[in-house]
Amino acid sequence: MLAATYSEFGPSDVLRVVEVPTPEPGPGEVRVRLRVAGVNPTDWKSRTGGSASVGSVDGFQIPGQDGAGEIDAVGEGVDPARVGERVWVWFAAWQRKWGTAAQWTVVPAERAVPLPDGASFELGASLGIPALTAYHCLTADGPVEGRDVLVAGGAGAVGHAAIELARFLDVRTVIATVSGEEKAALAREAGAHAVVNYRDDDAGDQVRAAAPDGVDRVVELALAHNLPLDLAVTAMYASIVTYADDGSGVAPVPVRRLMRPNLLLRFVLIYTVRAEELAAAVAGVQAALAAGALTTLPLHRFPLERTADAHDAVERGVVGKVVIDIP
Repeated sequence: MLAATYSEFGPSDVLRVVEVPTPEPGPGEVRVRLRVAGVNPTDWKSRTGGSASVGSVDGFQIPGQDGAGEIDAVGEGVDPARVGERVWVWFAAWQRKWGTAAQWTVVPAERAVPLPDGASFELGASLGIPALTAYHCLTADGPVEGRDVLVAGGAGAVGHAAIELARFLDVRTVIATVSGEEKAALAREAGAHAVVNYRDDDAGDQVRAAAPDGVDRVVELALAHNLPLDLAVTAMYASIVTYADDGSGVAPVPVRRLMRPNLLLRFVLIYTVRAEELAAAVAGVQAALAAGALTTLPLHRFPLERTADAHDAVERGVVGKVVIDIP
């Protein structure tokens, strides 16, 4: 099969699209003929030797955690009736060789989730890391029904999913922060009740106008930069849940300022959450998908042979969702 691979960590030019043996599913696994692969920041970060990568590459590594296609073979212990099933795939390359930037992947059966007939492969490939992260950030500290939620970076992949999932979970108000009008339009289209440019001097006042009692949950991607705003708009007993490192590596924490309202700072790496929490996130995302509550961001499509360009697009922060079309 054709696959994008790398045999050493480094910049995107370490990627090569070559023929490798088509994998066979082992016990408890399924093989998926991929049609579309999603690209996330974790993919290029792993390729450079950071993020979720291991200490070295064992022979070769195919990048890509997320994708969508059809099951075409099953291993021992898996219902043969699953052959032909349309699925979305998550964690394909987590501690495994067979990522989604390839014609086939093999994953544990539970990591290939039925894709409803009305859902496109592009949408299926856009779920995985972003949607599971968003769901867990929203729900890790209890239900959000009837509560007010702030989503930082409402035009990003996680932010977009968080807005749509928050609406699906019946929040009272979901507020998104963005950096400009193009991103604001995407956040509104996803369903944000209010959108605030975090660069505005009165950003906190704008958030408070939408949630006068303060927000109960913050889905955060840049804690060091945004913590002052978060603290200005949170309610008593709120949770600030951060899922990304903005590059600073350090976020000064004003201890007393968090203690008085009994705030919770939670840090999320979706790969290492508890198994039962991950299963709950998969079920929650699947329920939203079945209800038609999830959509894609504007797509930036790349053919498999341009996987390196797809990685570069994500690394430079292109607005929208980068996907790879699998031949």
